[in-house]
Amino acid sequence: MKFLKIILLASLLIGCAPIRVSYDFDRTTDFNNYKTYNYYSDMNTGLSELDTKRLLNAIDAKMTTKGFSLSDNPDFFIDIKSSEFQEAQRSTVGVGLGGGGRNVGGGISIGLPVGQSHVNRQIIIDFVDEKKKQLFWQAVSESNYNPNAIPGEREERLNAIVEKVLLEYPPKQ
Repeated sequence: MKFLKIILLASLLIGCAPIRVSYDFDRTTDFNNYKTYNYYSDMNTGLSELDTKRLLNAIDAKMTTKGFSLSDNPDFFIDIKSSEFQEAQRSTVGVGLGGGGRNVGGGISIGLPVGQSHVNRQIIIDFVDEKKKQLFWQAVSESNYNPNAIPGEREERLNAIVEKVLLEYPPKQ
């Protein structure tokens, strides 16, 4: 029962916090030429070591279901970069004070922030053809990030991000 509650809570959190993804790719690329991949050995993801491992495992699992395989002599390399930033608060309440009468008036207005500010994480995933020395596909995801999340929540969130990022790969031309 406890496990079911955790899954339900995690699903609710994932469902409430949207993952926004934008894609870009080289329109002249023949994506049928790419069947094997690997990661750059000197890749600095900007994530913790454990989150990097979770992200790579999620990518490997999704790529395998799409028919791609990890190789020591790959057709393309994957590079990952991420950054965290605090979203500016958009919700404020205005409190005003004013007076008037007999042509005398004045006023003060103060904006008070409501709610908490959110930490967002941007993850950029690049697919690079090292033989041609060119980027041929890129996805940029942005979503809320909880730095205090437990490992299971982190893994679910990264799996959801990878699912959405690789949904449009290879692109339909």
